[in-house]
Amino acid sequence: MGFARACSVALVGVEGVVVEVQADLEPGVATFALVGLPDKTLIESRDRVRAAVVNSGAAWPQKKLTVGLSPASVPKGGAGFDLAVAAAVLGAAEVVDPKVIADLVLIGELGLDGRVRPVRGILPAVLAAAEAGYRQVVVPQQCAAEAMLVPDVSVLGVRSLRQLIAVLTDGEVPEEDPPDPPGRPDPMLAGLVVPGAGLGTGVARDGDGRDFPDLADVAGQHAARRALEVAAAGGHHLFLSGPPGAGKTMLAERIPWILPPLTRQDSLEVTAVHSVAGILPPGEPLVARPPYCAPHHSATMQSLVGGGAGVARPGAVSLAHRGVLFLDEAAEFSTKALDALRQPLEAGHVVIARAAGVVRLPARFLMVLAANPCPCGRHTLHGTGCDCPASVVRRYQARLSGPLLDRVDLRVEVEPVTRADLLGRGGRGEATMVVAARVREARDRAAARLDGTRWRLNAEVPGHELRTRWPAAPGALAQAERDLERGLLTARGLDRVLRVAWTVADLRSRDRPDALDVAVALELRTGIARGASAHLGAAS
Repeated sequence: MGFARACSVALVGVEGVVVEVQADLEPGVATFALVGLPDKTLIESRDRVRAAVVNSGAAWPQKKLTVGLSPASVPKGGAGFDLAVAAAVLGAAEVVDPKVIADLVLIGELGLDGRVRPVRGILPAVLAAAEAGYRQVVVPQQCAAEAMLVPDVSVLGVRSLRQLIAVLTDGEVPEEDPPDPPGRPDPMLAGLVVPGAGLGTGVARDGDGRDFPDLADVAGQHAARRALEVAAAGGHHLFLSGPPGAGKTMLAERIPWILPPLTRQDSLEVTAVHSVAGILPPGEPLVARPPYCAPHHSATMQSLVGGGAGVARPGAVSLAHRGVLFLDEAAEFSTKALDALRQPLEAGHVVIARAAGVVRLPARFLMVLAANPCPCGRHTLHGTGCDCPASVVRRYQARLSGPLLDRVDLRVEVEPVTRADLLGRGGRGEATMVVAARVREARDRAAARLDGTRWRLNAEVPGHELRTRWPAAPGALAQAERDLERGLLTARGLDRVLRVAWTVADLRSRDRPDALDVAVALELRTGIARGASAHLGAAS
């Protein structure tokens, strides 16, 4: 009779729960029972572990074997428990010392030949182990760099079960040759990336400094460029409306490059989500730049906010966490999918309840909507013959609901590009790096003002705090208050105008917004000209 235990981690969304893997051997007919609410993938680990142990040169115990996963109430799935199950079985069989593995966290999938295959979600799993007080983890060698991002944790990367047994028994660690010649893709990495799981997600990379979209490539669109700068500086959501070919998509694709690089904490949050979703680029364990997610307009509500069978998986709003969510052809999305964005826009996270459990996923992103004014796209053009009836135009524009647009701070009409702008006669606009420097300075001013609070960007600060704790200049809100009385603004809209006014003031290095800053914010939100165009130019 033998008993041993090891530890692993079960992921629920992007949060981990440490699971104790217990192995018990008793006299009787040789059987292998796995209990503790495992899913089908985990149940199949019985065959993988048995074959891996035998092919690693260890004897499989010919007794009644029961492996329990505790706590039993937490759903457990995936092949990441294989390594912990194998270690617990070997400990119960006294192949390794049970005391050595008692406080060891092991994460990894086993091949039938005993090789340890990488799995998704290593970073959030190791973070959960560290928060629970564990300081030693064993992971696949290909994932060791990702696990080492967690401080104060000793990480051991192994390529095979043979190597793990040798380390635990103080034996000579065998060398495991790569299965393929150098230069060929490692098939062991295949399980890390899920094809099609990214929903148009891209992670910006610095490269050699010349391979990123430059704002200088955008012809004209001076008002829209300045709105992009305000959106990036304050984290404000943006709606670009205009005819096809005006440059809406080009503008949106350049926003991640004018955003500052992610902080260490933000990088860990983003990397954890991408690791669980299976879109973390191999060889790049830490995401340093804001992500960019642009799902197709046929995306379902579950693909946007998260969902799926069993435990919910991250959707586009979580894949764009701390980055940009771009919805091109926004009016073509289903109304149900768009309205599902209203809660994460306000809360910065999404809570998904399923029969298998409740998952809380981060979703603090900058949303950019782009849409044509009508189905043919020529409604705002002169002399081009828009054939859409007025009722069709109204119905098309109404696909973006009022409650959703009320949460969008900036609304800009993107005008057609003129011949002079397209041929460069009006001069090129500012480069990305120039605008990014001003955005960084404005964010630094906001961060200094908000130091000691739970907010980091102007778009996150509640309106009540802005009116009482950081009031605008006397009389600055007079015009906005009149718009509120006339029904042009809602109470939420007034708060958002004040947030944008603070961002404009930060871009101009002012201590607090004045009447002109509020006029700029009103013009950006309502689209009504208020004589603030020159002042808006001063902000950039």
